[in-house]
Amino acid sequence: MTTTVSPSTARSVLPIGPHRLHRPLLVVAAALAVLTLVGIGGALFDDRDLLGHPLWMKPLKFMISFAVYCATLAWMLSLQTKRRRLGWWMGTVVAVGVAAEMVLIVGQVVVRGRQLHFNMSTPTDQLIHDIMAGTVYAIWAAVLVVAIQLLFDRPGDRALRWSIRLALSTTLAGMLLGNLMFRATPAQQRAMDETGREDFFGAHSVGVEDGGPGLPVTGWSTEAGDLRIGHFLGVHALQAIPLLALGLLLLARRYPALRPEAPRTALVAIGAAAYGGLVWLVTWQAERGESIVHPGQATLLASASLLGATIFSSLFVVLRARRKSLVSP
Repeated sequence: MTTTVSPSTARSVLPIGPHRLHRPLLVVAAALAVLTLVGIGGALFDDRDLLGHPLWMKPLKFMISFAVYCATLAWMLSLQTKRRRLGWWMGTVVAVGVAAEMVLIVGQVVVRGRQLHFNMSTPTDQLIHDIMAGTVYAIWAAVLVVAIQLLFDRPGDRALRWSIRLALSTTLAGMLLGNLMFRATPAQQRAMDETGREDFFGAHSVGVEDGGPGLPVTGWSTEAGDLRIGHFLGVHALQAIPLLALGLLLLARRYPALRPEAPRTALVAIGAAAYGGLVWLVTWQAERGESIVHPGQATLLASASLLGATIFSSLFVVLRARRKSLVSP
């Protein structure tokens, strides 16, 4: 028997579970939303810069990113039907970890005016670096527990369930991609070989030193590879893949072929695979020292192949579902 969604059910585009949204995560998300306004003011009126970019830009990006991340995870936890107490504690670990990260980011960048990442220049810089690294791994472990819980839970319909599972697995992989940045550059390695220490260890860019020309707002390098791109896309799979499922649920109001769970679930799987392929593609491009705005022939060929496979498989699913909807009573 095929399960379908009625047009009236499809109006509930953002289903909320039977329990309240996770309060600590919501509190942190709200605090970060307010702090974002402060960050925008700082970016507009504080003319200080760091590594050639406005001083407030990095904290501001983290404020927005963390706020969206916390709000999304709070929603996902509301859908839990099993072991909710454990899920609540894991969400609280994430909330506390994110709050601690933002305190350190603002303190290091805005208050101290120091480079945030890769900075081992002084004992204080190294301590902040080490605390941030430990906090990130604690957040990652807590999200992993939530992902395992929801793997065996049954929130929402099948398409939404799989979108959440695939989003959590992709975001966990995306978080780990940050480790690629914590490798010595050739210049740093030479300095360590000569002196036995290096004040900075790791870099965002591949092929050039950090701080060169970059895209507006993001700062992603326009002259070499940038490992932040894959990391960013991977982390925010947490929003992108469930949004696809919710968008398909909304489209089911208008298109009967999408009302059964099966085609929407298949399209979510295709979308998640394409998104994962995109994360891999931009990371592979960055590792080769190639800028996101200057793709080479190999990158263009891989992009075209990924796009073509996604379009072909999506059309196959949609046309098959449409054919079934026309012959079904």
